[in-house]
Amino acid sequence: MAGASIGIAGAGLLGRLLAWRLARAGHRVAVFDAAPGPQPAFDGRGAAAFSAAGMLSPLAEMEHAEPEIAALGWRSIALWRAIAARLPRTAECDGVFAAGCFVQRGSLLLAHRGDGGAAQRVLARLARTPDHAARPLDAAALATLEPAVLGPAQAWLLPDEAQVLPGAALDGLQAGAGDAVAWHWGRPVAAVAPGRIHGADGTAAAFDTVFDVRGLGARDGAADWTASLRGVRGETVWLHAPAHGLTRPLRLLHPRHRVYVVPRGADRVLVGASEIESEDRSPVSLRSAVELMAAAHSVVPALAEARIERLDRHLRPALPDHRPHTDIAPGLVRINGLFRHGWLLAPALIEDALAAAGLALPPLEEDLHA
Repeated sequence: MAGASIGIAGAGLLGRLLAWRLARAGHRVAVFDAAPGPQPAFDGRGAAAFSAAGMLSPLAEMEHAEPEIAALGWRSIALWRAIAARLPRTAECDGVFAAGCFVQRGSLLLAHRGDGGAAQRVLARLARTPDHAARPLDAAALATLEPAVLGPAQAWLLPDEAQVLPGAALDGLQAGAGDAVAWHWGRPVAAVAPGRIHGADGTAAAFDTVFDVRGLGARDGAADWTASLRGVRGETVWLHAPAHGLTRPLRLLHPRHRVYVVPRGADRVLVGASEIESEDRSPVSLRSAVELMAAAHSVVPALAEARIERLDRHLRPALPDHRPHTDIAPGLVRINGLFRHGWLLAPALIEDALAAAGLALPPLEEDLHA
């Protein structure tokens, strides 16, 4: 199917990654999305990928996820390395991202004194993957790796984990797709069918193959399993913290919270991890903001002088089992339910879906524009 016409419903992470990948393989691609343009809105709507931390943490996610999620994640890390090397550079790729929108320096798990029991329970689940074991760090080793981290009584390095800079990657995917992709902004999709995308304005467009990657927007009743999609609310705090000094993501283990602190360039830090069973898109609550910032300050005291740049929230599409689902039929491919694992799983899920759909796709390391 080299040179096929492809329609994509949804221009979030999956939609942009699909468009970029398919365009590089020689296909003609059209993408339809309700957003007025490619830029983030930070209003609880639009592409949730802009609001994400961009952590690629297969090992840490095994605290709650199953081994197959971790296996997809390890594959995706290798794919992200190859993808990032081919994306155009943006101004955001600075500081710890000087090499591009992807960096692999591992991540840290941290625990305060008194939370050792919670930490050991988490580590026991992580031990199911002996090839990527967490390494305990003493105070001297922690100070060498991350001098800005002060306060936790215990620390572990997850050496193989990585992170991606979401805004830079999303912009790069769109720009790197070139003229082979037609982006139809402000065009909400009402329904999809094999080889057909129906717009909310009553129009319809025909393609050889259609990909539906609309997240919660796919709850149109056309497929039984999409009706069980639900939104899980996540809240984050974006801090302006010049010379914060962090070079890798941190996760603080706590009986109630799993707070992460993620460097986003040389002068910004993202703090998050709230997970609320609600489809409320209203602004961040006082409780979440206070708890997240207090936890971050407890392990990086220098953040006391940071300035709050943004309080953000979004809904992540989840299925009842919290696992992604790909449905492939002639002329129509649906990918959804990535939950909190969008950046972690997207590349591997897309490679599998394209192969199963029979689309011509050279390996990334061999594509024509490498």
